[in-house]
Amino acid sequence: MKEKKSKAFPIIYPNAAGIDISSKEHYVAVNPDSADIPIRAFGSFTEDLHAIADWLKECKVDTVAMEATGIYWVSLFLVLEEAGFDVVLVTAKHVKNVRGKKTDVSDADWIRQLHSCGLLSASFQPDTFTRKFRTYMRQRKNLIQMSATHINMMQKALEQMNIKLQHVIADITGKSGQEIIKAIIRGERNPEELYLYCQGRIKPEKKDAIIKSLNGVWKEEHIFELEQSYSIFNFYHEKIKECDANIEKHLREKSGVDTYEKVKPKAKSNKNNLNFNAKEILQELTGTDLSEIFGITESNAIEIISEVGLDMSKWPTVKHFTSWLNLAPNNKISGGKILSSRIPKKKNQAGQIFKMAAFAVQRSKNWLAMFYQRIKAKKGTPKAIVATARKIAAIFYKLVSEKIKFNPIPIEKYREGFKEEQIKRLKRQAQSLGYQIVGG
Repeated sequence: MKEKKSKAFPIIYPNAAGIDISSKEHYVAVNPDSADIPIRAFGSFTEDLHAIADWLKECKVDTVAMEATGIYWVSLFLVLEEAGFDVVLVTAKHVKNVRGKKTDVSDADWIRQLHSCGLLSASFQPDTFTRKFRTYMRQRKNLIQMSATHINMMQKALEQMNIKLQHVIADITGKSGQEIIKAIIRGERNPEELYLYCQGRIKPEKKDAIIKSLNGVWKEEHIFELEQSYSIFNFYHEKIKECDANIEKHLREKSGVDTYEKVKPKAKSNKNNLNFNAKEILQELTGTDLSEIFGITESNAIEIISEVGLDMSKWPTVKHFTSWLNLAPNNKISGGKILSSRIPKKKNQAGQIFKMAAFAVQRSKNWLAMFYQRIKAKKGTPKAIVATARKIAAIFYKLVSEKIKFNPIPIEKYREGFKEEQIKRLKRQAQSLGYQIVGG
């Protein structure tokens, strides 16, 4: 019996390299015909990264594939990109090694082989504008989260002194709450005097409740804790303002417009919103008003743009976009049958924002809220949120891609369309059971 010859994959990129990334060492593999030692280990210091780029040039490498390991890939990616290499960043699941002993050396060569045959697809990588914007926005988000920790610590310190301020004032970090806290730190203990620090629209009927809430059990250690937490909270908010200044500068440089008409902020504006009017800048950059999309606020739109950028052509279709957001099911098909259909568990930051928008839209009076309620009744809340988030993402993709205004479907038109679909479905079911439809 003749032995069948194994068919090797064609080599598409003969001058490809593969890099296995770690915190201390990077293993680089090139074509064995390009170097006497085709796999080399390099350190992770900056001079080592430039040494990698120099060696790859000596080996006539023009394209490099490497695994996205933690944050260790970032510096090397930037160095190689600046050196003129075509860098393909791939996820770990795409470069799983073959059976056998797993080593950094074998991983690097395996990545090279896969890339040489064109079997690796590049992960989404933002452009320079988006990368910088994303860094600022993620740092801002981290600062907000850290400041929230110290709000909780202030509440704890107040509760330990039996100051029930958080029960009678909506937000202890508002004007009234901050003035009262500062007075306590300065040494004021009289509840009636502390009440006088209330700012703005405090209803007269709440006066007695507020005064009662400010009659505390004063302890030096708890006041010290309050002072420390309040100081750190203010520090974080100063840093948030610095972040906002950099974000505003970055967006204005991109838009090419230096000044915008001042818009009066909404009465009930979220305190974590940007400290500048970003709506006009965002419209200039995207060519549309994204805040008109159901469930999407100005703040949401800014966050999404910082994650996905302005160029929607990176995703050929809306299906590619929603799949990247992890809002589309990962269907496994064999023999023409769907074996499984699950939403990937891996979280995508932009996808999470769309899910938040979907959750917010559920109580609205529009066609999207009706869609949400319909899916919820049929498949439950989690699937309704994902399905609605996918709809919002599709609208977002279309508006940014085509730079058009959001034109929502009238709710009556959607209701009629849904009714017609139900009738068609019932007719098909009846016909499949052998019934003849008379009339209609």
